[in-house]
Amino acid sequence: MDKKIRTRFAPSPTGKMHVGNLRTALYEYLIAKHEGGDFILRIEDTDQERYVEGALEIIYNTLSLAGLEHDEGPDKDGGSGPYVQSERQATGMYMEYAKMLVEKGEAYYCFCDRERLDSLKQVIEGKEISIYDKHCLGLTKEEAASNLDKGIPFVIRQNNPREGQTTFVDEIYGEISVDNSELDDMVLMKSDGYPTYNFANVVDDHLMKITHVVRGNEYLSSSPKYNRLYAAFGWEVPVYIHLPLITDSDHKKLSKRSGHSSFEDLIEQGFLSEAIVNYVAMLGWSPEDNREIFSLEELARDFNYHNISKSPAVFDIVKLKWMNGEYIKAMDNKRFYEMAEPVLKEAIHKDLDSGKILDLVKTRIEVLPDIREMVDFLDDLPDYDIEMYTHKKMKTNPEIALAILEELLPVLEKHEDYTVSSLHDLIMDFISVKGVKNGIVLWPLRTAVSGKQSTPGGAYEIMEILGKEESLQRVRIGIEKLSQEK
Repeated sequence: MDKKIRTRFAPSPTGKMHVGNLRTALYEYLIAKHEGGDFILRIEDTDQERYVEGALEIIYNTLSLAGLEHDEGPDKDGGSGPYVQSERQATGMYMEYAKMLVEKGEAYYCFCDRERLDSLKQVIEGKEISIYDKHCLGLTKEEAASNLDKGIPFVIRQNNPREGQTTFVDEIYGEISVDNSELDDMVLMKSDGYPTYNFANVVDDHLMKITHVVRGNEYLSSSPKYNRLYAAFGWEVPVYIHLPLITDSDHKKLSKRSGHSSFEDLIEQGFLSEAIVNYVAMLGWSPEDNREIFSLEELARDFNYHNISKSPAVFDIVKLKWMNGEYIKAMDNKRFYEMAEPVLKEAIHKDLDSGKILDLVKTRIEVLPDIREMVDFLDDLPDYDIEMYTHKKMKTNPEIALAILEELLPVLEKHEDYTVSSLHDLIMDFISVKGVKNGIVLWPLRTAVSGKQSTPGGAYEIMEILGKEESLQRVRIGIEKLSQEK
């Protein structure tokens, strides 16, 4: 019987959650849930210099909004959590594991100071790199012990071979071999007593029985060093799944400057969490039936990590907006009203029927803030150019519009029922009597009551929302504008 799949999301509390981090968490969740496995949360906070106040809350809030509920972790009672590396470090466990490697000859104490380490730096192809020269590997046990007794600051380094190759297998990229000469003796334990990200990662993944390690392909080059640690301890190597890069539409790596690189940014811009999750799932993965709209439950059912692409995934904000619009259209009205009402209040200050307004815009917006610009004319008639009355297809212009509105105004003044159906019947009768096409009347009327080129509804819907007096006032303003240019 195959062992139960266990994946882990291991973010560092260093700020907002980048789209790439969210995708990693989502894929780890889907891989586990697809097989009925466990999704673990582990906070990797050993780099104290990069810690950002409030970042933990961002991680928890993002996972909660995205629906990625973890099975073990900082706010769970079960399992062997809580999984917070700084708390685990306080027990001394990472140091003990590092010392085990020292005893095996797979790691060694390094007492080199900053000046000596800086002297090892060199520039290769325009990049400054530093490869440690194994200087302290030559220290005898007695010399190392003497330095420790004297309290000389130290780190513990991995002892990697310089000859031969290290080979590993990734589920997406296949078999990869790296020359051992490229493997630096990376630091495992820092001088402050904290483990490095790389070392704590391996130790924790083993202790937490993680079966599948999912991460960005920028970690491909580090995997041989991880594998050598597993081999040094005699531990089983997990399944590796490295994910393709996410780029912007210009095929450049997503950056914070792009304004849509984090989950929080997207939520603030009016995107729905479930639409973001759905879209992010498609950044590198293709379902076998080419569907695009999935609930989280459907994703967990259908997700097959073997369908993940090697090629970079393009984050297309236009495609995300389309998908978000599809989610808004499918949303039940009660929830839509609750989410859209605050945005509507920013645009409309008059006492108008918000339900009718929102019914008009629901199928026409892609993100909630679109509502503002779409309905602001209801609050205050904008100043518009009379050329807006010109429409070649409708065969109307300012002169024709003036004649129509002047003849239509008294008809509208006598009418009392300003509901859509009643206004429709009234205007259709007027058009029938005039013997003209619908657009000759409806285009000037909609232009007069809206002052905009495009609106979420036609003249009837707008006039019902505005009511009789405001509608008539706007028609009179239209007639006045057109008369002045006559």
